[in-house]
Amino acid sequence: MPTMDYSKLLGKIREKELNQKEVARRIGISEGQMCQKIRGKYLFKQSEIRNICDLLEIEQSEIGEYFFTPRVENSQL
Repeated sequence: MPTMDYSKLLGKIREKELNQKEVARRIGISEGQMCQKIRGKYLFKQSEIRNICDLLEIEQSEIGEYFFTPRVENSQL
């Protein structure tokens, strides 16, 4: 399974003047879990995606852009 690119999600977090720690706290996971998910070590659960979307005001039609865009490795460019 490819690693997802969460750069757009990180941009949205900054846009809302939050940080990963605060998002993690608000959705009920640890900062460490959030960091590992952003790095691609673990996948986000559906409930976490839904809660993040509610928190960051991400439309349902935009979920794919924020959570399911594969990361392009430099060797593939």
